[in-house]
Amino acid sequence: MTKGGMESVEVFKTEGKGRGLKAQKEFLPGDVIFAEPAYAAVVFDSLTHVICHTCFKRQERLHRCGQCKFAHYCDRTCQRAAWLNHKNECSAIKRHGKAPTENIRLAARILWKIEREGSGLSEGCLVSIDELQNHVDSFGEEEKKELRTDVESFLEFWPPHCQQFGMQFISHIFGVISCNGFTLSDQRGLQAVGVGIFPNLCQANHDCWPNCTVVFNNGNHEAVRSMFHTQMRIELRALNKISPGDELTVSYVDFLNLSEERRKQLKRQYYFDCTCEHCKKQLKDDLMLAVKAGESKPSADTVKEVIQLSKDTLEKINKARMEGHYHEVVKLCRDCLEKQEPVLGDTNIYLLRILSIASEVLSYLQMFEEAADYAKRMVDGYLKIYHPNNAQLGMAVMRAGVTHWHAGLIEAGHGLICKAYAILLITHGPSHPITKDLEVMRVQTEMELRMFQQNEFMYYKMREAALKNQKIQVMPEPSNENAPSLFHKKE
Repeated sequence: MTKGGMESVEVFKTEGKGRGLKAQKEFLPGDVIFAEPAYAAVVFDSLTHVICHTCFKRQERLHRCGQCKFAHYCDRTCQRAAWLNHKNECSAIKRHGKAPTENIRLAARILWKIEREGSGLSEGCLVSIDELQNHVDSFGEEEKKELRTDVESFLEFWPPHCQQFGMQFISHIFGVISCNGFTLSDQRGLQAVGVGIFPNLCQANHDCWPNCTVVFNNGNHEAVRSMFHTQMRIELRALNKISPGDELTVSYVDFLNLSEERRKQLKRQYYFDCTCEHCKKQLKDDLMLAVKAGESKPSADTVKEVIQLSKDTLEKINKARMEGHYHEVVKLCRDCLEKQEPVLGDTNIYLLRILSIASEVLSYLQMFEEAADYAKRMVDGYLKIYHPNNAQLGMAVMRAGVTHWHAGLIEAGHGLICKAYAILLITHGPSHPITKDLEVMRVQTEMELRMFQQNEFMYYKMREAALKNQKIQVMPEPSNENAPSLFHKKE
């Protein structure tokens, strides 16, 4: 079954997993299998003043809707593009007196679209909103309570003159949002800023070692270039060579967890038991639990003790980060690493988590040399665990490259930046803002590396002079959040 630009994929029934997507032709790593605009999307409640409600870019100054005073836009291009979806919302917010929560706003946008177009197949959609899974029957007591609250709030917000929908259908829409809401990120891809529904993407089944990845592309909404205006969309991109007839899979969770933990998370959040090869055979679990090799192998009790200490330390680190006590975070990391290093192997996930936090926070504090050492060890571990074309691996290698560059370790820095660029070209594509940033860094570090190779002494002299005139750009403040996950499902 194909429709409107979706000729390269087909929906099919999979054994034990319901519907799935399969390739209709061959794809190579980095190929865009399909791009899909949101059926409906909203900005998170906490970010409505700083994120454009059309393209989801973070901007310094946004134009506010003069009517409802709630919606914010980059410029007139974004405001005009939003009007079809914002028109009903605008008058409903004015009538209601305030904007409701993101869940209510998203459900309302979906139902206004159904009111305009009907609930059948929209252009370019392989399945209708009616056919999407809602898993309401699998909800626990707490989730059912939240669902009832959402439905009540929705009915208060929904205007009486609009088409009225039955309670069962409204509940179905909230169930769809809960199970299929896709996380939208800002233009750098580093912060989750909203949630949207993409019916075609919803058909892709999970695999912990997938052959595809999803990237959110904010499009081009510059008013001066409105003739080139491209729509905000998601892109499904191939990670490996894919043959016609192969199932297209994406990962709903981060791979950097033991198979048992990933399975628990998938069951809790998405209501299914993962039967992928990596979970069934517990592939890579041995690496993630590795202990120090050698003659004096640590005892099982010592390993257990150090892992417990690591878990306790991670809790303390989270608390210190929340409060912005970054020097305390560094001390906790150093103390923990001292205990971990004689016991845990280089790929042990508890060691890697501490190395990741230490390198990020030390970079922010501009202690680049120590940060670079930890970042290098983290990346060496990640390379043995992650899929070679994993987006999170690419981002981690990029951060490590920038840290080495700031530390004056130009050879290692350039090498890591080139490696990150090769990964992100596949996962994000050449036109994504983060890939473009990386290309600029790659050219800059290449130029500096040539200078370094020609005359090391002069390179450091020029670097010193440059740093006196222009202070090194401070790294972004460490975030307590993980990289945005694929689907927006509250834990």
